[in-house]
Amino acid sequence: MSLFAGQEKQNRERAKPLAARMRPRQLSEFVGQTHILGEGKLLRRMLDADRLGSMIFYGPPGAGKTSLAELIAKHTRRKFERLNATTAGVKEVRELLSAAEQRLSVSGQQTVVFIDELHRFSRSQQDILLPDVENGTISLIGATTANPFFSLVAPLISRSQVFEFRELERDDLLQLMRRALMDIHYGLGDQKTDVDEDALTLIAELSDGDARRALTALEIAVLSVSQTTRHVDRGTAEESLQRRVVRFDPGGDDHYDVTSAFIKSIRGTDPDAALYWLARMLEAGEDPRFIARRLVIAASEDIGNADPLALLIATAAFQATETIGMPECRINLAQATTYLASAAKSNAAYVGIDAAISDIRNHTVLPVPMHLRDGHYAGAERLGHGKGYQYPHDAPDGWLPQDYLGIDRTYYHPTGRGKEYEFAQRLAAVRAHKAKSSGSNTDGKENA
Repeated sequence: MSLFAGQEKQNRERAKPLAARMRPRQLSEFVGQTHILGEGKLLRRMLDADRLGSMIFYGPPGAGKTSLAELIAKHTRRKFERLNATTAGVKEVRELLSAAEQRLSVSGQQTVVFIDELHRFSRSQQDILLPDVENGTISLIGATTANPFFSLVAPLISRSQVFEFRELERDDLLQLMRRALMDIHYGLGDQKTDVDEDALTLIAELSDGDARRALTALEIAVLSVSQTTRHVDRGTAEESLQRRVVRFDPGGDDHYDVTSAFIKSIRGTDPDAALYWLARMLEAGEDPRFIARRLVIAASEDIGNADPLALLIATAAFQATETIGMPECRINLAQATTYLASAAKSNAAYVGIDAAISDIRNHTVLPVPMHLRDGHYAGAERLGHGKGYQYPHDAPDGWLPQDYLGIDRTYYHPTGRGKEYEFAQRLAAVRAHKAKSSGSNTDGKENA
């Protein structure tokens, strides 16, 4: 060992950013994730019983996945081995697994294999892990920001406990920053800098639950005043924060979850929530044309004939988005979003078409009645096509009691909301007249 090993280690430690230096060194120092690590929770029970198994840590950056994996290995006295799926290949994985098997055979010590960004491994690379996971040679802890049920192979999921990490709460981040300010050996305690409480609160609120981001901003703020005022106020803290990059994976959970919240807010008649989710998508760089298409769909799926104007407005917003683009089209999208969210709601047309499609797929396909078939060609009359058809506009009310399907079916049930109230009244009268004229006893409301 080098005579200067201690000094060299200290120098390396000092060069690390604050977020790395302040990683918890024992389980009691870990902050957050109490829903899986609190007393009586599954992960805590697994650790207390020393029945580790394999686990998938799934969640956003800066939530403590890597730190907790290291602490688990230390707490259970297992060897900790780390790989990053973006750089490791099959050779490295096989060598690590072989060493773990050798270690278990010779010394009886088990190994925690932590693989960061596990979803970056191909299916074949993930399959290599299965035998050693299944026979207990290793305890795999895979970390991923992608939904494991979409990004990992099913056999690996079935052999692992999946733990979803959540963004840290504001109080969690405040606790971490206060600890860093007091810590003389690893934190910023030696800087002797005063930090206002509202400055800490600002950093915590704008860090989006990311401990790494909060500690980095705190370090910048403290070091930037260390040679002058030795005082960090709210303004200094704000300057130390980079412009927020809204987390948003166009092909991942964020894309689908935020889109889902956007549509459900429109459906739930909450224009304020809908505008928030719209703003989040736009700020994150979502394609505005995708948003416009969703609005066109929602106009028919969730509003329909309760307010037929909704489809026209959504379509116009889509055309405007195509024509002028960002940033101006955000106004068009906001107008359409607030109109759709505020409009009367009906999914009767949506339910009706699906019921008709189900009938076609699951029952005998109905022939077109003879009087409705095309009679505009030579020879049609000889086949009886179009014979007996009555032209509705010849009637005073523009309607005649005529069969258009061949059997009694009702797919469209207009609601009593918005414009559909008028439709419901008119169709009830038409259906009653039709039933009476046909001599039927049905009320015309038999479901498909």
